[in-house]
Amino acid sequence: MNSILFLVSSIISIFIWLLIANAILSWLVAFNVVNTRNQFVASVGNFLYRITEPPLRPIRKVIPSFGGLDISPIVLILLLIFIRNLMFEYLPAMV
Repeated sequence: MNSILFLVSSIISIFIWLLIANAILSWLVAFNVVNTRNQFVASVGNFLYRITEPPLRPIRKVIPSFGGLDISPIVLILLLIFIRNLMFEYLPAMV
């Protein structure tokens, strides 16, 4: 059971890093530091968008807009950390 617990924890950690990478890439594109005409940047951006957008979409529907500031990745990261901590707290007691 511990190996499954650590696998799920690793997947959550990887997804948190993908959310952070998506936020940083969106800032770099918005400030014209990187150009989306570059094939590598476009493919990385497309991958990150397809991976992170499905869980972010319901959060964006619930949270009001803050004038161009998107805090949905922060909310999702906090939620994922909470779920991971809850998982480590209660699942080992079931074994």
